[in-house]
Amino acid sequence: MSPELISILVLVVVFVIATTRSVNMGALAFAAAFGVGTLVADLDADGIFAGFPGDLFVVLVGVTYLFAIARANGTTDWLVHAAVRLVRGRVALIPWVMFALTGALTAIGAVSPAAVAIVAPIALSFATRYSISPLLMGTMVVHGAQAGGFSPISIYGSIVNGIVEREKLPGSEVGLFLASLVANLLIAAVLFAVLGGRKLWARGAVPPEDGGALGKGGTGTRGTGAGTGTGAGTGTGAGTGTSVGAGGAAPAAVAVRPDQETGGADGTGVRLTPARVATLVALVALVVAVLGFDLDAGLTAVTLAVVLSTVWPDDSRRAVGEIAWSTVLLICGVLTYVGVLEEMGTITWAGEGVGGIGVPLLAAVLLCYIGAIVSAFASSVGIMGALIPLAVPFLAQGEIGAVGMIAALAVSATVVDVSPFSTNGALVLAAAPDVDRERFFRQLMIYGGIVVAAVPALAWLVLVVPGFG
Repeated sequence: MSPELISILVLVVVFVIATTRSVNMGALAFAAAFGVGTLVADLDADGIFAGFPGDLFVVLVGVTYLFAIARANGTTDWLVHAAVRLVRGRVALIPWVMFALTGALTAIGAVSPAAVAIVAPIALSFATRYSISPLLMGTMVVHGAQAGGFSPISIYGSIVNGIVEREKLPGSEVGLFLASLVANLLIAAVLFAVLGGRKLWARGAVPPEDGGALGKGGTGTRGTGAGTGTGAGTGTGAGTGTSVGAGGAAPAAVAVRPDQETGGADGTGVRLTPARVATLVALVALVVAVLGFDLDAGLTAVTLAVVLSTVWPDDSRRAVGEIAWSTVLLICGVLTYVGVLEEMGTITWAGEGVGGIGVPLLAAVLLCYIGAIVSAFASSVGIMGALIPLAVPFLAQGEIGAVGMIAALAVSATVVDVSPFSTNGALVLAAAPDVDRERFFRQLMIYGGIVVAAVPALAWLVLVVPGFG
């Protein structure tokens, strides 16, 4: 048995054990990286640790630390109220606002994980407050980031268009952008309909001063997201509970914590305090640093969190415990094992095997699937950089349209970033407050699996088979 095949079988065993024995998959993956790296790939410790995602580790810790402070001092509560006022109480519009916001950030040049790191914690705090499915809100953020991710001035778009130009292939910058935009917009629409969007519309408008109750006489049903709701109404985040407004029997108002100052004659509404103002300034500084000066999101977030912690240490003490350490272990372990696979050539081995198939259409769909599967665990851009050159030989034959093939590969390799093992999915998982993380992880993994199974085939059918380009 070849070393490459052994490494793939070990990965399957890791998934099976983690699923059936409830062992942290990251810990299993670290053990697998040690075993396969040492016994099969003949790597030393340095070679194994070369795949450790140090940058992602810092991003996960830094961003969750900063937003844990924001939750502890009530800043996210203030942002939620501000968002409700912005859409005039229409809670159903909020997932689309988050979709558009992350799409706009990536379209103007933000790296997709940076945009998700900025928007996801706010979006998921809102989901918790208003009993919106965390799965819906998190996936809307990720798909929004990918919708704008291939604009001609975006990071992803610039990289892919550069590869196409270097390989002297026909290309269409606008076509690539529209393919990703339309694909993610359609997926978002389906998610909105399936994960409770219609019920959100039925709620009507929520009074902006309401701490979470629905409009008068309105009713709403919780979404399908994981975790336990924080409101006074009944129900778990599994989609079985209900929240009833002033016309019902169980108000869903989310109580303001005792340590929060409130304003208004009725004691509702969250007032700005010095700590909250400073936290808002820190969040703006994070956006400016990442988008304007191309600074690392994780290091910037850690630095801002340390500054806030120094001035308000009580918030910091509570926030440290809310850093998503189990998620950090899971993601870093799996990506370290993927790094071992890349180091021993498993990814290249699989891609070259497919590229050598004599049937161009079959090779095209298999390359789309390889891009989707590998990208669910590794760098989307890195995978596209490897797969596009592999597609050159049969693209040169003229039987496959280059524009459609490149677009299909781009969509297949990025739409799967909802996987909890990808950077974007990991950020969503880590940023969700007050949820059962194990259950939320399973939901993201199942949804990611559905995307991996369905989207490459659909992208191939729509973009490759007609022969565009």
